[in-house]
Amino acid sequence: MIETRTTSTSEIKHDNSLKTGFEITKEVEEFRNYENSEDRVSEAYRNSHTYQTYDYATEKKEQYSQLDTGIKMGLWEAAELLNTIIDESDPDSNIPQINHCLQTAEAIRKVYPDSKYDWFHLTGFIHDLGKVLLSKKFKEQPQWATVGDTFPLGCKFDESNIFYEFFKMNPDYNDSKYNSECGIYKKNIGLENVTMSWGHDEYFYLVCVGNKCLLPKESLYMIRFHSFYPWHRHNKYTHLTNEEDEKMLSWVKEFNKFDLYSKDSEPVDVESLKPYYQSLISKYFPNELHW
Repeated sequence: MIETRTTSTSEIKHDNSLKTGFEITKEVEEFRNYENSEDRVSEAYRNSHTYQTYDYATEKKEQYSQLDTGIKMGLWEAAELLNTIIDESDPDSNIPQINHCLQTAEAIRKVYPDSKYDWFHLTGFIHDLGKVLLSKKFKEQPQWATVGDTFPLGCKFDESNIFYEFFKMNPDYNDSKYNSECGIYKKNIGLENVTMSWGHDEYFYLVCVGNKCLLPKESLYMIRFHSFYPWHRHNKYTHLTNEEDEKMLSWVKEFNKFDLYSKDSEPVDVESLKPYYQSLISKYFPNELHW
């Protein structure tokens, strides 16, 4: 069983200015600026929104949930695979992903230094490890099937999704089974029962659960839904969420502050931070995981 904390949302250190606790390297409005993004970014979303169908995501989830790729490795080894990976859907970062992971974790650590939040520190470090799917070890899965914002499938695409117009090329867009507000789902069915677009978020969530990690529920929500911007930024798809989802939303929003605004083009000193994060990995995960 996964250990569940009873963390109160009152513990969250709300910071509406986004300028307290850790340094932001550019104006807040400049983050997630897709209008001036490189062509690689729009192309990644064009492919994602065209090819991410309900059937595709269902098939991928079934395939990877077995954790039978034959790959066994620890989390630090997985993190090192990110040294060669660039997320083509991200307009704010063009440096290897391991830098982003550590920047996120260290920003969290500055604002939440107490050891009782070590699970939060670790979540910052590991949240994007599902992007190992882009590596040669995983046969270099396509960017559109690994990175970018996530969204529910099996129901109508909400216009708050970035590059919404690309959904019109998706076979599900005009499918009567899927193009109503709730589609195949009952109202407020809960995100646990909703098929999300396939990618690194869902994959690493499955890795965590399948390997019986000891992370709290708040952490698992952050890992699974940190790319679900229509929900945690625009308050959409609430017709699908339930009471548990809304309880966890404050923590997902809090995590997003660090995930998004800690991005910096300057690389971090990986070796100096390695011992601390290895100690947290040992606390919450087995030494070797099935992938």
